[in-house]
Amino acid sequence: MKCLSIYSLTLFISLLCSFTLHKSAPAPTRWVVMNGGSLKVKGTTNINTFKCDITGYSNSDTILVYKNQIQEGNLPLKGRLGLSVKLFDCHHAVMTADLRKTLKAKEFPQLKISFINLEKFPALSSRESKIKGTVDIELAGKVKRFTVDYTFKLDNQRNIQLLGERDVNFSDFGLTPPRKLGGMIQTDNKLSVEFKLTLKTLS
Repeated sequence: MKCLSIYSLTLFISLLCSFTLHKSAPAPTRWVVMNGGSLKVKGTTNINTFKCDITGYSNSDTILVYKNQIQEGNLPLKGRLGLSVKLFDCHHAVMTADLRKTLKAKEFPQLKISFINLEKFPALSSRESKIKGTVDIELAGKVKRFTVDYTFKLDNQRNIQLLGERDVNFSDFGLTPPRKLGGMIQTDNKLSVEFKLTLKTLS
């Protein structure tokens, strides 16, 4: 009888451990990218400034937010945007062609932004929440990791308006800034990058 009790206790503990080990982790929060996102780059030359953009981003991407895995200064994310470099429009035909050529649009047709983490979960409200995060940017066959300044805000439909801002250099991706007229017009190495997304939360 005593042996039976010990066996029953052992079996109970084994079943309990099995349940604990196989208990599924909480599902991540999903931020679904809605139509209408944009990416803008601003730069300067020795004679003027310019702005190029990709508007109307419409891919049905999803960013996964692992709130249950947050550690100090690190909230893991998973998701990626893929933008066609050929959609860049500088609102000037020659400048548009120069930028696409410089970014090697034919050889590497996509600019990719992969979301890595946030320093904390944003306070989602009608007031702006400013936090930092990390992304990998792939351009012209090169991948570079950057810290991005984010601004989060809820709109009237309770969707998340996300603004990300970061300065990058052509040289970060092994690229040479475009030049014209025998080098008389020279583009500066630095570009200011800004992307805007509207996100819908699905828990």
